[in-house]
Amino acid sequence: MNAKIPLRERQQKGIALLEVLVAILIFSFGILGLIGLQARAISFSTDAEDRNRAAMLANEAATLMWLNSSLTVPAASLTPWKERVQKALAAGEGEVVVNGSAADVSITWRAPSKPASEPPSRLVTRVVLP
Repeated sequence: MNAKIPLRERQQKGIALLEVLVAILIFSFGILGLIGLQARAISFSTDAEDRNRAAMLANEAATLMWLNSSLTVPAASLTPWKERVQKALAAGEGEVVVNGSAADVSITWRAPSKPASEPPSRLVTRVVLP
């Protein structure tokens, strides 16, 4: 028997395959969006970790000032502190500047993932002793 396929069924052939391909395309865009979101989250997490390290190092410098009861940090203590800043943060530099009755502890660094065109990250803490 050679039955003829109705016109409506002939027009429907391949529609399921087309629907599957469109669904895969939409799913692929969703996955790419999630990958981009994950990359941004990792970047923000790394930046927060660096800022936390910088804050702890600035607190260390303030503690040295408090222990010496002076805004000036002795060179014997300042040099190792600067070395720790360089080791803890990528391209990190630490500086202590005394301004009258206060001292500014400044830490600057550049994360390896940041482009050179962006300014480096910086944390400044003002220390005032009673």
